[in-house]
Amino acid sequence: MAFDLDMIKKVYANFGSRVDAARKIVGRPLTLSEKILYAHLWDGDPKKAFARGTDYVDFAPDRVAMQDATAQMALLQFMQAGRPQVAVPSTVHCDHLITAKVGAAIDLPNAKTESAEVFDFLSSVSNKYGIGFWKPGAGIIHQVVLENYAFPGGMMIGTDSHTVNAGGLGMVAIGVGGADACDVMAGLPWELKFPKLIGIKLTGKLNGWTAAKDIILKVAGILTVKGGTGAIVEYFGDGATNLSCTGKGTICNMGAEIGATTSTFGYDESMERYLRATNRNEVADEANKIKEYLTGDAEVYANPENYFDQVIEINLDELEPYLNGPFTPDLATPVSQMKIEAEKNGWPLKVEWGLIGSCTNSSYEDLSRAASIANQAIEKGLTTKSAFGINPGSEQVRYTANRDGFLKTFEDLDATIFTNACGPCIGMWDRTGAEKAEKNTIVHSFNRNFAKRADGNPNTFAFVASPEMVAAIAISGNLGFNPLTDTLTNNKGEQVKLDPPTGHELPEKGFAVEDAGFQAPAADGSGVNVLVSPTSHRLQLLAPFTAWEGTDLKGLKLLIKAKGKCTTDHISMAGPWLKFRGHLDNISNNMLIGAVNYFNDKTDTVKNETTGEYGPVPATQRDYKAKGLGSIVVGDENYGEGSSREHAAMEPRHLGVRAVLVKSFARIHETNLKKQGMLGLTFCDKDDYDKILEDDTIDILGLTTFTPDVPLTIVLHHADGSEEQFPVNHTYNAQQIEWFVAGGALNIIRREAAAKAAL
Repeated sequence: MAFDLDMIKKVYANFGSRVDAARKIVGRPLTLSEKILYAHLWDGDPKKAFARGTDYVDFAPDRVAMQDATAQMALLQFMQAGRPQVAVPSTVHCDHLITAKVGAAIDLPNAKTESAEVFDFLSSVSNKYGIGFWKPGAGIIHQVVLENYAFPGGMMIGTDSHTVNAGGLGMVAIGVGGADACDVMAGLPWELKFPKLIGIKLTGKLNGWTAAKDIILKVAGILTVKGGTGAIVEYFGDGATNLSCTGKGTICNMGAEIGATTSTFGYDESMERYLRATNRNEVADEANKIKEYLTGDAEVYANPENYFDQVIEINLDELEPYLNGPFTPDLATPVSQMKIEAEKNGWPLKVEWGLIGSCTNSSYEDLSRAASIANQAIEKGLTTKSAFGINPGSEQVRYTANRDGFLKTFEDLDATIFTNACGPCIGMWDRTGAEKAEKNTIVHSFNRNFAKRADGNPNTFAFVASPEMVAAIAISGNLGFNPLTDTLTNNKGEQVKLDPPTGHELPEKGFAVEDAGFQAPAADGSGVNVLVSPTSHRLQLLAPFTAWEGTDLKGLKLLIKAKGKCTTDHISMAGPWLKFRGHLDNISNNMLIGAVNYFNDKTDTVKNETTGEYGPVPATQRDYKAKGLGSIVVGDENYGEGSSREHAAMEPRHLGVRAVLVKSFARIHETNLKKQGMLGLTFCDKDDYDKILEDDTIDILGLTTFTPDVPLTIVLHHADGSEEQFPVNHTYNAQQIEWFVAGGALNIIRREAAAKAAL
């Protein structure tokens, strides 16, 4: 069925005229990204041209999507907003809180029991406020969105960094924190700095062992984890039209790993095929009526250097398969060079696990291509040398893949079929032996491979590859295995070679499913009660954060000076901590426990400046808070890289951290800090990072005249009595300064709702 058809028709009814108006105002042809952005302005028809990377713009997204881990905090905030129902179509997807251990038949019932309180809360709050609810086991949010909600030319936001997956169906889909989602669900505009544009021209066609995954793995190697920050990546060229829709989704999904605001492709026949295959003929028909508007103008793609801030060209005919890692998704190594690189760097060549799935690679096409390798192995007398696990992307994909024999093929090769859920990709993997912290290698088709990400073991070397390459390497058990050239010994002692994978873009018999797992909300939710027990350790109603006291911040203690990469996984770990995503105080006990302290190269060990003793980061900060002392966190480059999780901003706010000062921020995390009334500051001179000493007490001056584009001042009071000061930058506009003054954006929404109710 086609969800929200009336909304989509309304978007398309205005799309062409708004694009035409924007083209006249801008005075040149437009990229697809610009068309979608200008067609979704909060004020309606475009009235001015916006400067990329400079102007803050208010947008009107078409829909909101939330996964169960982030939805808790987003909806706890929405409950405080004073609105009777969401203003735009919204959904909740239960995919994160399901541990992968022995297989779906046991793991899913266990999760439903263990997290019943949370699932019941999400079901009831969705029912009350008009939100579609996808039950545990229904599938991974981004695969379900692609199958049911994404549409060409649309704009959506989601409380997960991989919301960008919907770019595979021609959307501008952007990951945000829960406070942003709360704004949009409350009927308010959504603010975004108008993005820069990176154009990637794809020529040729994938062949042999290369897959869509290899495109983004190569792009990650080119742009690095922060090369796309503040930009939309737009793919075009004959190589783009040669890709499947779900292949495009894979590429857009991992755009989060280069820091991109989002990625997208123009509407083409592969998207139309996918829409019709997923029972959305009406959406395809409507898109076809305005299809010339749902891609970039011809002149843009003919002369991309005139329209994009950066252009990259990749010839798919020459592209090699890649393995990216370990510990960062942008360390790109061609499969042909992996054996050399592994031996040079001491990466374990023996592969313990091969894992296929995640929102990045769990489509029908992905499973069919990986199954073709598994089937070859069986026919050629091979067995897997590594353990092997599969996470289908949705119940529709699982049911169809099972009908078509793919799951049996995997099981015949001794693979474990896990739940249609994130599982190991988000750290929900109860891996036997991980607690031993032994050095080992795994290969997976996920999007991220940060230390401890999958199994909690800091010594697990994780490498990212396509599903078919994961299957081949799991069969060989060797990280250095190159299926393009190498042979394997079968059960008869013969040398056999794996043929290139084959697969199906879409199921030949069509998709099928008995129960997709969707629960529609009540037509009238006014009588639905949402109960949160005051003694719950999983859920906690939110109290408003306090407003700014109106003075400069003085006497701040240095909580931690983080060294090197500090992602949202370092700031607020997932895995077993996911159970506390609805309880701010309990989850705050993981705050910054993964960050490396610059002064001792240890994690979760910082100096309490009031006692002189070393202890855990959260406990130290709680002591400062109890003593009425504020603190500051100092960080390195691209601070807050990774997930959209706003807990990484809310936890410091809750425990009394007043500011975060870094060399540079990842986009979503900086926004999340602002939304929660925190100060997010950057060094004017990055070398000033070196001036901050362990025993410093710190002042932040200039807040009483806090103004856009005017730096603030940091004063360091060193333990020897000397002082240093230097300017620091910020990117706060007038509205964001109001958030700071009010103590958070939600306080303003709450205040406006109360004023409206009083009338």
